[in-house]
Amino acid sequence: MTTPIVAIVGRPNVGKSTLFNRLVGEKLAIVHDAPGVTRDRHYADTHIQGRDVTFVDTGGFDPTTDDPMGQGIARHVHAAIAEADVVLCVLDGSAPPTGPDRDAVELLRRSSKPVVYAANKADGPGREALATDLYSLGIDHLIPISALHGRNVGKLEAAIVEQLPPRAPGAKPSLALDELEDEAQLDEGAQLDEGAQLDEAAADASRSAAPEEPIRIALIGRPNAGKSSLFNRLAGTERSLVDDRPGTTRDPVDSLVEVGKRRFLVVDTAGIRRKSRVSAGVEAESVMRSLRAVARAQVIVLMCDATEGVAEQDARLLGLCAERGRAIVVGLNKADLLSPRELGERIEDARHALDFARWAPIVGLSAKTGHGVRKLMDQVQAAGEEMGRRVGTSELNRFFEQVLSKRPPPTKGGRSPRIYYITQAGVYPPTFVAWSNAPENIVESYRRFVTNQIRQQFGFQAVPLRVFYRKRGRKEE
Repeated sequence: MTTPIVAIVGRPNVGKSTLFNRLVGEKLAIVHDAPGVTRDRHYADTHIQGRDVTFVDTGGFDPTTDDPMGQGIARHVHAAIAEADVVLCVLDGSAPPTGPDRDAVELLRRSSKPVVYAANKADGPGREALATDLYSLGIDHLIPISALHGRNVGKLEAAIVEQLPPRAPGAKPSLALDELEDEAQLDEGAQLDEGAQLDEAAADASRSAAPEEPIRIALIGRPNAGKSSLFNRLAGTERSLVDDRPGTTRDPVDSLVEVGKRRFLVVDTAGIRRKSRVSAGVEAESVMRSLRAVARAQVIVLMCDATEGVAEQDARLLGLCAERGRAIVVGLNKADLLSPRELGERIEDARHALDFARWAPIVGLSAKTGHGVRKLMDQVQAAGEEMGRRVGTSELNRFFEQVLSKRPPPTKGGRSPRIYYITQAGVYPPTFVAWSNAPENIVESYRRFVTNQIRQQFGFQAVPLRVFYRKRGRKEE
């Protein structure tokens, strides 16, 4: 049985992405006060109330809009509802019901899907009383919540689980990160336990590819950066429209290519413009498809024009991909138009502009002549392999014990935080969990130090690493 899907829907600016991030436990969706910031469907696997669930975050929904961008969002919302096992409808509990609210509720009634209704922004009893106005929509049961502060989110999760399809016969409850405390119980004052084991298979909630499957790549970048030229060189065919005019690639095209003895599934994407320059209609839809390609990929190739250097929009694209836990390789295309000295300067400039992701390799190339393409794909292959790399629990803790003996966490607020145990909890991207008596006292500089130590020791050179700190649990009396 596949993991059940829960689609989060609602009109713009009701807090869907904030709730999505609260439910999945990490900041994946873009959250902003402006309506319509989330345009594509975002998927995330997580664990609630003993069940594995895939949440889908959708754009702000207005069934009556005439705006082409809004109509594109509406199509995505309809698709999300169609594929969902349960629909979570988010309403604004701090405001009276609106016409789009009524339209959304009526649409969900016609869908015949199980629906859970949440009144967001109910930050206290006073706000909760205001949320009762939403019952005028004909809703039988409404859960007042605050996605921002986590109020009543546990009740909401329980209501969602109640509506999920029954678990397959013989299936066991899955293991969540916040339940791993029970797996890592240590005696008071204990140091790192090399013999402690974790059910790594259960803890791995990643959507990894099997070793024999091709590495999935998304080509992204601004218009005219050379994405289609690189795609066509790899695929050996003119499958994408190549033109000097920005934005000539409209649809993502998948192609299975082979470089050396390794296969890659390459997704060519439309150029992603600045939001202010995105026009309505076809190009707006192509942007959403490009972002969806990023969600499908394991490794992102960010193509930049070496003659122009890395622009602010390139850095924003890379930041978005890094936040989503994707490996990234930066390609400076059109290197054949620069001298070796000029190319070296552009690479250094790129490292400075992308300083927040210094782990991302940068390769100069010419998609037109083929120079540097093999080197780029070697980096892609290495990044793909690192994304799925696992470090054994004992090996990880033996090394970490040495790190702590040489440089323990500094004292903060008169309290000395201690790290007792660390384990790898997932891959794609590599994710680690460290157990501490006072995780809130582990300063940011030491967290960066720990991440860099793991990166250097175990060869995670081209991928984002996630290290979460959890308080060591104690069995309740």
